[in-house]
Amino acid sequence: MRAVIQRVKSAGVKTGGNTIGSIGKGLLIYIGVERNDGEGDLEYISSKIQALRIFEDEKGRMNLDISEAGGEILLVSQFTLLADCRSGKRPSFDMAEGPVAAKGLIDSMERILREGGLNVETGEFKAHMEVESNNDGPVTILIDSRKRF
Repeated sequence: MRAVIQRVKSAGVKTGGNTIGSIGKGLLIYIGVERNDGEGDLEYISSKIQALRIFEDEKGRMNLDISEAGGEILLVSQFTLLADCRSGKRPSFDMAEGPVAAKGLIDSMERILREGGLNVETGEFKAHMEVESNNDGPVTILIDSRKRF
């Protein structure tokens, strides 16, 4: 499982011209599910999201996690995070999990984050989406549950 986490002042997602999710200060998270990901991958990424200290404290240091900062989450599925561009000109998406299993894990992540007390908005799985964000910093963090980077 891979996540691209961006600290934002605001973010929103539209599909079909309609806003389906928006947040103020918080994290815009693009999440890609890799073939054979399971509960361990889900727990690893979810716990990292909740514990990352990337919000500034009163001294201007990145020292607060999302709960301490009063932030929200916009969770957007993005299978293209699993693109393999090492060969040829067209990315291969063979590493991406199939839609049924991927949606199940993304839904579970949403539930885990909500149970952690966070306000979570989402995109629409398998839809063409337009995402707007006002990045803060910018701060962008990459996480891979298999720790390849």
